[in-house]
Amino acid sequence: MPRIAIVTDSTADLTPELRAEHGITMVPLTVHINDRSYRDQIDLTTNEFVAQLRTVKVLPTTSQPSPDRFEAAFRELATDHDAIVAVLLSGKLSATIQSAAMAATAVADLIPVEIVDSRTGTMSLGWQAIRAAELAQTGMSASALAAQLRAEVPEHHILFFVDTLEFLQRGGRIGRAAALIGGLLQLKPLLRVDEGQVVPFERTRTRSKAINGLIDFVRGFPHVERIAAIHVSDPEAAAKLADQLAGVTGIPRDQILVMQIGPVIGTHIGPGAMGVALFEGGQRGRD
Repeated sequence: MPRIAIVTDSTADLTPELRAEHGITMVPLTVHINDRSYRDQIDLTTNEFVAQLRTVKVLPTTSQPSPDRFEAAFRELATDHDAIVAVLLSGKLSATIQSAAMAATAVADLIPVEIVDSRTGTMSLGWQAIRAAELAQTGMSASALAAQLRAEVPEHHILFFVDTLEFLQRGGRIGRAAALIGGLLQLKPLLRVDEGQVVPFERTRTRSKAINGLIDFVRGFPHVERIAAIHVSDPEAAAKLADQLAGVTGIPRDQILVMQIGPVIGTHIGPGAMGVALFEGGQRGRD
């Protein structure tokens, strides 16, 4: 059976325990706050990030991993693997994939690397990385594994709301006019990632209505194999959401993850954001 290494980036928001359980290698993006740079999920936790966010005058920025960072990871994995599959943050949201592609070219004579654009982020990317790790145990080739992941991309869904559109606007992910109108009307808009980009889904005016919108969204899927409640800074509310998701999906509560969104994604959506990330189940969900 080919020894296939699975690589993802820090925006998958997988905990160290989940990465260790599934044998997933994580390459971090970078968060820049004032004059300091932090490796996402390594040098800076989300709680530390949120604490700093309340005091900084200039919004933090983020950057993709350098090709050298990916190359170092690929070369280390080449010592005991036959191939690598890297499933990464949407190419429309970051240049992370370009860095990985440059690194893959640099190690081409050493180990083949398949790069998969998840066309999403946070735990929707995390579910894809976990799925990749499971498929790697079935004996399929790296190219077949990557093809399977790409075919299943449309079955991964993420819906979330933000407390304010300020962070999306300042980060260039939503227009100034939309952010201004949203702020004036005090909206809690539901947003989703579609074809790799953040797009509006539904307008809601209160946090409770936004949470109900998340529940209704999930209820619209006839089969959900995996689901996570995701949040930046409100674990208690996310846990309550997970309780509700168990009733809607029929998935046992102890199998529904409550995951904290990391500093990189948190930079662009801000504190208070919360959502759901689900996987319909691929062919396994229909067999």
